[in-house]
Amino acid sequence: MKVLCLTVSAGSGHVKAAEAIEKYFYNHYEDIEFETIDTLKYINPIVDKLVVGGYLQSLKKTPSIYGKIYKLADSEDALSNISSIINQILSIKLKGLIEDYKPDVILCTHPFPLEMVSKLKKKNKITTPTVAILTDYAPHSFWFYSHIDAYVIPNEDFIQDLIEKGIEPNTIYPLGIPVSEEFLEKIDKNVAKKELGIEDKLTVLLMGGGLGIGNIRDIFEKLSFSKLDLQIIACTGQNIKLKNQLIEIASRSNKKSIIFDYTDKVNLLMSASDILISKPGGLTITEALIKELPIVINSAIPGQEEKNADYLLNNGIAARIHTDDSIVSILMQIINSKNRLKHMAEACREKAKPNAAKDICELMIKLANK
Repeated sequence: MKVLCLTVSAGSGHVKAAEAIEKYFYNHYEDIEFETIDTLKYINPIVDKLVVGGYLQSLKKTPSIYGKIYKLADSEDALSNISSIINQILSIKLKGLIEDYKPDVILCTHPFPLEMVSKLKKKNKITTPTVAILTDYAPHSFWFYSHIDAYVIPNEDFIQDLIEKGIEPNTIYPLGIPVSEEFLEKIDKNVAKKELGIEDKLTVLLMGGGLGIGNIRDIFEKLSFSKLDLQIIACTGQNIKLKNQLIEIASRSNKKSIIFDYTDKVNLLMSASDILISKPGGLTITEALIKELPIVINSAIPGQEEKNADYLLNNGIAARIHTDDSIVSILMQIINSKNRLKHMAEACREKAKPNAAKDICELMIKLANK
């Protein structure tokens, strides 16, 4: 079976979801050919630089403006129409790729290529079964188009949202967001701590996503010099400047801390931790749910991450730090509550979909065989 996976490297979540599906196919099936295309890069590198580069810069420098655009795009036809015109033009080159590759099924982990495929199918230019994976806990109008065979959503909570947005119920599959199979590996907390060379005490994992953004430095510093009896694992992503700042702070603190930049040991780090402090990206949330790791939300990007944060809070999975809040005070409230961490972990377990990659691969095979 040939799979064409179309994504866009605007943030790491869309790409990671694609990688999780690819790895599952290659690990468990034979006669699979899986091709992942960074769609905008493939179609036009200049457009990619403008769109993705502008997106990343807006997240770093003017997240409030990005949030307003996100909100408008969910309710205003004008922005949707502009996007539709651009994607219609770009879809012409994508048609050639699909005709040349001849996939049995198309997988989209970003809404831009999904809209292009929808337009091609609507005009009968292609007929390939197409699956969309929503990578956030917030269904946005940018994802929803006609002629898409399957919408994979995080869980059953969002079925009614999609129906109200005009999606046919028989195309909605609440299978979850796929993550690497390594997160299904159970690692005993004490074993994980021993492997990392840290003590058997309360462990806080501080993450800033692939870009290492948010007020991580301030939180790390406050925790490092607090009276809380804890140790810290910090991940700074691609932000080397931030890593160096944390190393300098750690050198002045008597608390045990480990500092990583981009790492492939997230399963081990989550297994060793008791609380995760992180921005609420879709993939990070999904990994934490599977690991039953309570979350403290930090620096949610206006837009989809704000919606993700709302979902976590409404379901008792997370607490939240606002700009003026004391992280030390919030952690003390959680730690000192006899049942809070236990209830948060149970809420994680209730919403987790650990078999998402397996179930999505089976769905794709079923659609391809039709």
